[in-house]
Amino acid sequence: MDTAEAMLSVLVVLIILVSLLSNVLVLICFLYNPEIRKQVPGLFTLNLTFCNLLLTVSNMPLTLAGLVNKGVPGGHGVCQTVGFLETFLSTNSMLSMAALSIDRWVAVVFPLRYHSRMRHRDAAFVLGYTWVHSMSFSTVATCLSWVGYHKLYASCTLSNARASNRTQFVIFTVFFHAFTFLLSFIVLCVTYLKVLKVARFHCRRIDVITMQTLVLLVDIHPSVRQRCLEEQRRRRQRATRKISTFIGTFMLCFAPYVITRIVELFPAVPINPHWGIVSRCLAYSKAACDPFVYSLLRYQYRKTCSDIINRVLKKQSSQNATGPGQRQNQGNCIPSAE
Repeated sequence: MDTAEAMLSVLVVLIILVSLLSNVLVLICFLYNPEIRKQVPGLFTLNLTFCNLLLTVSNMPLTLAGLVNKGVPGGHGVCQTVGFLETFLSTNSMLSMAALSIDRWVAVVFPLRYHSRMRHRDAAFVLGYTWVHSMSFSTVATCLSWVGYHKLYASCTLSNARASNRTQFVIFTVFFHAFTFLLSFIVLCVTYLKVLKVARFHCRRIDVITMQTLVLLVDIHPSVRQRCLEEQRRRRQRATRKISTFIGTFMLCFAPYVITRIVELFPAVPINPHWGIVSRCLAYSKAACDPFVYSLLRYQYRKTCSDIINRVLKKQSSQNATGPGQRQNQGNCIPSAE
């Protein structure tokens, strides 16, 4: 193993640890807070979290084993099963992100009709579509023996070792990425850009009202006026930054891998083997980013984490305060005759 492969192995280990801990924390917050469970986006977040967790415990360790051992990890049957899961979970996670963007679009553009347009039944229908969509592509690939160990990515994924049905595999690969990555990217762009447009419109209305108030309050202190203007600027930047994060992380993590898979279909174009593993690691890193992008940085999840930590600390402090000697004295205490 050379230096580059050793560094990539360390990177995969870090991604596994961060992804496992962050997604488990999201799951704990979901189970602990009933308000999060009542919200419709919580179903999409829960589905995304399960996909990331299963991908973390099933495919990432085998990629690490393939990178270290430079061979098929776990045998042909295990690799086919993991390849099926990788195709299914990656597709499901992309579509779950698109579903979250649709939910945000409905909530912002149609706020008065959100609860009638996006109910738990509607969310379950959307999740049902993501599962059928993901299961269809992964099942077809498995039945046609198009999943297996791919040396370029050191992982069990879409792969075609036979040259007889190369044309069919090329068509399937193009359709697969067009109806998963490209479809999700288009939905993300359309919905979040509409959300940004509405957010900027509301910011302009608030800015007009704020400026009119500042003009009327002639005796206002300059520092207060400056804080109001700074708040306007931060408000305008906040929506743009959030939407840029949603779309930017999706493209940064998935686009290099998808583009590499498309370029790979042309044998005349050489691909550096280290780049293949790097692109695979970038796709894996989305599972580690999603808990922070969609959950843990939100106020509700941060407050839930704080409540859980405070509850654990109070429980530990109460156990330490009630030591063995105190518990024994309490057990030997004899009530008075009064």
